[in-house]
Amino acid sequence: MARSDYVFTSESVSEGHPDKVADRISDTVVDAFIEADPEARVACETLVTTNRIILAGEVRAGKAGKSKAENKAFTKEIIASLQPKVREAVKDIGYAQKGFHWEKAKYACYLHGQSAHIAQGVDATEKKDEGAGDQGIMFGYACSETPEMMPATLQFSHNVLKKLADARHSGERPELEPDAKSQVTLRYANGKPAEVVAIVVSHQHKKKLGEQSYSSKRMRDLLEPYIRSVFPDGLITKKTQFLVNPTGKFEIGGPDGDTGLTGRKIIVDTYGGAAPHGGGAFSGKDPTKVDRSAAYACRYLAKNVVAAGLAQRCTIQISYAIGVARPTSFYVDLHGADTIDPAKLEKALPEMIGGATPRAIRTHLKLNRPIYARTAAYGHFGRQPDNEGGFTWERDDLVAELKRLA
Repeated sequence: MARSDYVFTSESVSEGHPDKVADRISDTVVDAFIEADPEARVACETLVTTNRIILAGEVRAGKAGKSKAENKAFTKEIIASLQPKVREAVKDIGYAQKGFHWEKAKYACYLHGQSAHIAQGVDATEKKDEGAGDQGIMFGYACSETPEMMPATLQFSHNVLKKLADARHSGERPELEPDAKSQVTLRYANGKPAEVVAIVVSHQHKKKLGEQSYSSKRMRDLLEPYIRSVFPDGLITKKTQFLVNPTGKFEIGGPDGDTGLTGRKIIVDTYGGAAPHGGGAFSGKDPTKVDRSAAYACRYLAKNVVAAGLAQRCTIQISYAIGVARPTSFYVDLHGADTIDPAKLEKALPEMIGGATPRAIRTHLKLNRPIYARTAAYGHFGRQPDNEGGFTWERDDLVAELKRLA
């Protein structure tokens, strides 16, 4: 039986964390290719370090009716256009520091054509449907802890950093620099968040905080009102421990302070450790990669199950074999809810998204659009669908159908 009284922690990192800078750049590359060709193939890895931006990976783009040579040239044109887009992404994050500057950092791109042996897996057909680009397992999760149907520890961790980023971007807190991390520990009672046990925030800053020299106390005084504002009344108590920049000064940060790589914050990207993760990263991958698209589909289905009132928590696992369109398995865990037989959902849910084939997922969630750079920070889940087609996997448009099924 699952425990109902316990203490749990999740962390988040800001858009300026070096690994998130790498994720943002890789997803900027994905968007650039999909904007040029909605069926483009992209697997982009980024490394950022002191005044260096390095891209590597495999790509493919083309246009119908063009020759192989013409489409190869088209792909090269897209690659050649990336540098200003990458620099603009870094500028938008806020890096104009001596050790990492959006305009002055050296840029190197080693993107090249996709392996024909990988391409044949994606292009293979089974019953006139494309196969998965690789084998793998993906998970989706939703719970009733927050309005976003996300684990509260992770959602609050994201919200703290987003609040501080908004204050930095607006100019309200010019003392702050882009790199930051947060961590929230909650005490749960009867399975619900009951008390904030501890809040940890480490935030990069300028040498002076306004007219005053840096001190840990001054930093806490500066950040605490923003931190408190994201928590519902009553969760923070007199016993809540605040740890702000617990090691002291944090002037050197971002890629100058630590190397960043694409795909190193997958638990931050998903459920903060409250649910399983299949292992694959999201950023830098086009939606034919089931690491990304199937994880989005599993979140979509799990969220609709919870939104329909069929469970307080729902975990879904899906698996694929390379070159095969249909999933090799589909598993639903309702964590003890007895409102519906999970086996019934295991049969029905994939069919609600066209059998959960890679192309059916992309079609249902409208994933062949340049919507990915916005996912690179503050989580891929628990976000609001936007007017440009981003975060379609956060819709709850299957609720009525699921209620009828029950």
